[in-house]
Amino acid sequence: MEDKLRMCVACREMKDKRQLIRVVKDKEGNISVDLTGKKNGRGAYVCKNQQCLKTMTKQKSFNKAFKMNIDETVYKTIEEAILGKE
Repeated sequence: MEDKLRMCVACREMKDKRQLIRVVKDKEGNISVDLTGKKNGRGAYVCKNQQCLKTMTKQKSFNKAFKMNIDETVYKTIEEAILGKE
């Protein structure tokens, strides 16, 4: 079976999607962290490491990925998910 590769919004490396944290934008425009990888909507991914976390936060990578302003609480939730995994 083919690996599901996705690109990290911070380091731009292609990795297996199970190594990444998925963030989803649903039809209503709501942004949420999808730890299951199964929520409906457009997904963007970030590596589960502190370097990508810093880059993502500094560059507001998800703002670019979803072409909208993302609330700081979403970035905080992503940060907690990443730091909780290490």
